[in-house]
Amino acid sequence: MQGGASGIGYGLKYQARCISDVKADTDHTSFLTGTLSLKEENEVHLIRMSSGGTELVCEGLFSHPNEIWDLASCPFDQRIFSTVYSTGESYGAAIWQIPELYGELNSPQLEKITQIGDNVGKTKCILWWPSARHDKLISIDEENLFLWSLDMPRKAIQVQSQESAGMMHYLSGGAWDPHDVNAVAATSESSLQFWDLRTMKKTNSIERSHVRNVDYNPKKQHILVTAEDESGMCIWDLRKPKTPIQELPGHTHWTWAVKCNPEFEGLILSSGTDSTVNLWLASSSSEDEFTSERQVDSPTRANQLEPLLHPYSDYEDSVYGLAWSSREPWIFASLSYDGRVVVESVKPFLSRK
Repeated sequence: MQGGASGIGYGLKYQARCISDVKADTDHTSFLTGTLSLKEENEVHLIRMSSGGTELVCEGLFSHPNEIWDLASCPFDQRIFSTVYSTGESYGAAIWQIPELYGELNSPQLEKITQIGDNVGKTKCILWWPSARHDKLISIDEENLFLWSLDMPRKAIQVQSQESAGMMHYLSGGAWDPHDVNAVAATSESSLQFWDLRTMKKTNSIERSHVRNVDYNPKKQHILVTAEDESGMCIWDLRKPKTPIQELPGHTHWTWAVKCNPEFEGLILSSGTDSTVNLWLASSSSEDEFTSERQVDSPTRANQLEPLLHPYSDYEDSVYGLAWSSREPWIFASLSYDGRVVVESVKPFLSRK
């Protein structure tokens, strides 16, 4: 079988949808993932790549009271993360801390630092400040965008500002611009919305139906990527938002997630409900070619004649979770709905210096 057969696998006990790179762990290549079981006690797994890079090791296994629909690791403290969860009847969100004694066989319980919000709206995701230590968080529910201030010593959080998405808009997720911390993109059923956090007002929108996911290019300002049901993947230059600068075919079914590489310009992962992960080399502007030293071996691919570098198709279920490693940016983790984590290296597709 293709692709995933070359990766390193790790199995969760239950179904799962979300995985996050532990960016603050600068000593290890680590990922956090959480399960989605309606009937069983759910779990958060802290997974690390072994020193030899040959296996994934569970460094901590913690119970979580509800189904986990979104999980994000704190960018400045490896023991802290957020979850969005469902009780089956309502959605909530919280910030958690991993106990200092993790790694032991009998790990103690997660400590809930604080609840986020009052569980009134259907929370979709939590966004952490894009870089370095900061006390600001964003939560997005179906109808509102909230900017929060987190007080870690007091284990408290309060709303700094909030705004409604407006009539006929149901928000589904978003991304925080790493180049402009006052800018956030939010996905909805019918459009991609752009918000200025200073005024909590929409600054622009792109009318697109069924945008599933969005990610900013961390290496190039004004560039972002969307995953869409009908048109696969689109790359946008926000200075010219009327039409995408590049469209990629995506997947044979819904394209569910997209992730831009944190270090290698133009490398993008996508995953979908066709049980496949695709690795792309995409142009970041309509004029640019990839002339940096980080080109792909094949000259045709470097010239964008074939943007699909490699499909990873050794999955048996939809792939909802993707995460690049910040510490080793040629490594990524994927998570399929059946609870299977696969870690792959894209080094074969990077030029040798």
